[in-house]
Amino acid sequence: MLKRIKILGVLTTISLSVLVSAQPDANYEIPRTIDGHPDLQGVWENNTITPIERPEVFGDKEYLTDQDVEFLTTRLAEIENAGEDALFGEGVLQAIFAGEINSYDPTTGNYDSQWMAPRKIHRRTSQIIDPPTGKFPSRTEASIAAARDLAEHRRLHPADTWEDRPLGERCVSFGAPRLSAGYNSYWQIVQSKETVAIIQEMAHDVRIVPIVPAPHADQDIKLWHGDSRGWWEGDTLVVETTNYLEKSSTSPRTEEKVNLEKFTRVGEDAMRYQITSSDPGNYTAPFTREIIFDKTPDKIYEYACHEGNYGMANILSGHRAEERMAASQD
Repeated sequence: MLKRIKILGVLTTISLSVLVSAQPDANYEIPRTIDGHPDLQGVWENNTITPIERPEVFGDKEYLTDQDVEFLTTRLAEIENAGEDALFGEGVLQAIFAGEINSYDPTTGNYDSQWMAPRKIHRRTSQIIDPPTGKFPSRTEASIAAARDLAEHRRLHPADTWEDRPLGERCVSFGAPRLSAGYNSYWQIVQSKETVAIIQEMAHDVRIVPIVPAPHADQDIKLWHGDSRGWWEGDTLVVETTNYLEKSSTSPRTEEKVNLEKFTRVGEDAMRYQITSSDPGNYTAPFTREIIFDKTPDKIYEYACHEGNYGMANILSGHRAEERMAASQD
């Protein structure tokens, strides 16, 4: 589908099929491995602009109309052609509706847009499909209190030790599954007869998922990314993850969290990914997100987070300097 639109004052022709990612195809014939299972292998990108929660501007509309897609395509092209500051996560959608690009970090300077992958438009108005409102369930009172206490602790103790800094900053973990879009957001899947390996580009974390009948690890064994077990339900790979380490999240009762992921190829270049998260310490009810992952010929590159992690050394030494200045003023 070709469309004539004005981008930065210039009338041009673009192909909406390039910018609007592949959607599920009911007539698609799924390729299979030599074991007869759906072939999910390859590199998949999560570069969607679909927000996690449905913005108020969409009301109760579940899917974008053609007019919505045209508007978003035009604004997305304007933003990408402007070549300004990088827009992480949902910053793209915010810029589309706000009409301006706000810097991710105006204090120290930001990445520019060349650091970001081109973003994709999908039809859903929110990744959350349950609850049907497209919004997270209510947070628990304990979760709200824990977030408030953590914010106050970090205000008073920003860098007493390295343990005061977030896990990602310490290169310990960015979480799994990590579902942020547009920045190191590629996954690679490799299959064998008895296992599926899921590699995240961010921090190059790998989950080795057994797909043979086997119980989860003993409850006494807790892991940063949990313990995963998989099985096939028809043409869908289902992965259940339990046994999360309590310290892997800042919310309470993380050890009780259970994630159920579903991977289904719905087109030559499209895979439907769903995750139902039961996290009783954080939310009052389970919720389900859906994302369309797009097949890509691109490679996954190593995310070498540490490299000496001089950022951490500078954070700690900088705070020691602040403490000396405060002491000298006293």
